[in-house]
Amino acid sequence: MKNYVLVCLFFMLASCNSQDKKEVNFTNVSVEQFEKLLSNKDAQIIDVRTFRAYQYGHIKNAKHVDYLSSGFRSKAFKDLDKTKPVLVYCTSGLFSARSAKIYKEAGFEKVYNLVGGFNAWTANNLKIEK
Repeated sequence: MKNYVLVCLFFMLASCNSQDKKEVNFTNVSVEQFEKLLSNKDAQIIDVRTFRAYQYGHIKNAKHVDYLSSGFRSKAFKDLDKTKPVLVYCTSGLFSARSAKIYKEAGFEKVYNLVGGFNAWTANNLKIEK
């Protein structure tokens, strides 16, 4: 009987937990897809690398918002339109994926993460600004 109660309790908690979680989805895209998305005049490009990395070089028109800075969330959404696409990248794709999730949670409709990040971009010999 005790095991039965524990099993029931487990399933009750599991079902409550799954109902509380809202799935937050952004889209991972390749370099080729990211490049095509950049041609959209409404695209909002966000570079979430450190300032030093951004100064080294970045994708044209990218807004710099350092994911590792203490003020990331306060700066991340400033002057952005939630209805327009947000294209996020970092050095390798890890921090931009985390950032993309934050943008989606904040209500941005279309959020894209560059798989492989700036490393993949430069490996494909695509243009950067300094």
